[in-house]
Amino acid sequence: MVLHKKTGKIEHKTFTDIIDYLNPGDALVINDSKVIPARLIGEKEDTQAVIELLLLKNIEGDIWECLSKPQKRLHVGTIVSFGDGSLKAEVTELLNDGITHVKLIYDGILMEILANLGTMPLPPYIHEKLEDKDRYQTVYAENYGSAAAPTAGLHFTKELLDSIKEKKVNIVHVTLHVGLGTFRPVNVEDVTKHEMHTETYIIGAEAAKTLNEVRKNGGKIFAVGTTSTRVLESNRKKYDEFTPEVNDTNIFIYPGFEFKGIDNLITNFHLPKSTLIMLVSALAGKEHVLNAYKEAVLNKYRFFSFGDAMLIIDWHWIIFYL
Repeated sequence: MVLHKKTGKIEHKTFTDIIDYLNPGDALVINDSKVIPARLIGEKEDTQAVIELLLLKNIEGDIWECLSKPQKRLHVGTIVSFGDGSLKAEVTELLNDGITHVKLIYDGILMEILANLGTMPLPPYIHEKLEDKDRYQTVYAENYGSAAAPTAGLHFTKELLDSIKEKKVNIVHVTLHVGLGTFRPVNVEDVTKHEMHTETYIIGAEAAKTLNEVRKNGGKIFAVGTTSTRVLESNRKKYDEFTPEVNDTNIFIYPGFEFKGIDNLITNFHLPKSTLIMLVSALAGKEHVLNAYKEAVLNKYRFFSFGDAMLIIDWHWIIFYL
């Protein structure tokens, strides 16, 4: 689906038609974070009680922030063993809402151990086990660190990206390691009181340079997904132009937000009461988005992580080659 954010006009397209809306000199910004097989099922060494950990964020060294279930069975100093004991987690701190800090104990390369012991942390509405772990990775995923996939990117194939490059569109890599906030609905009446968890993002020097050149030359910036959007808007909120940095963000984008980093957005159809649908509404307007979602339901679009996509676009000249 294509939604024109100023007029609310809707077009029904297939995803490969996205190339028709990209012009030479535009930028397509992709989040190259890679999902960790971060869901671990283990046992407490002292009682053999079953404990589940979802690794969320590497704090420093081997200290990780995770979501633990059931947290009430843990205390500082508890050791949880996974598999044959090749990986252990010692609890170092217990926080609110199931958030736990642990020190991972292992020999070897952590990501190789997680590949053997962990499973993909699929959204709670997906109950089937993925036979192919790469099904929940984008084709351009490079940097391990996410607890959930930047799912708007799952629509792209290497062939489609090659065709976009051939059209002289700039493919710009940024990184945002997706954390707990993706799983948390907004449950407060006053949205300004909703607390977002922090996520680490990276904009490299080459990415910043390219984005500034695109802006200077009048090109449009297309963000692939809400994660890429949060990177660019977090950066531009602090600086007058795109600036290289590694930083944390807890940016919460909702209606009334002034966008400075992106022009257009490629995104999936999201859950109600989510921070994601609020971001989409901030860009395209609540009424336009509600109408688009009604149209999507009527036309049997698929929703959520493995569903269909929407391009939210500002009107601009589209160049067709004969």
